[in-house]
Amino acid sequence: MCPQKKECCDKPKERAEKRISKLQGLAKALHCPTRWDIIDIIGTGTAKTKEIKKGMKEKGYDITQSGLYYHLSELREAGIIEVDKFLEEGRGAPEKIWKLSKKKIEIELVVEEE
Repeated sequence: MCPQKKECCDKPKERAEKRISKLQGLAKALHCPTRWDIIDIIGTGTAKTKEIKKGMKEKGYDITQSGLYYHLSELREAGIIEVDKFLEEGRGAPEKIWKLSKKKIEIELVVEEE
């Protein structure tokens, strides 16, 4: 709150904190080279979880299924990838087909006042 005890000064601070939080989430998701390789495998199309795991192996990674899902979930929580659809293959859980949610990340440094 501003020195005059008005809420008017809190709004810009809240907007800035929201943008900082979003940027921190992206940085957390993208700090790891493994995740950049996952993004590269998915590319501009889609990729099944099995295809991503195979692509990671071809890139020299020895990643477990749970390890892969950890990285996928971090990318998903940051809004970088999303599940495009589920593929039913016999018994068991359906396989996820992933796609990029965004191909480009832009940071708005100046926000127009409302």
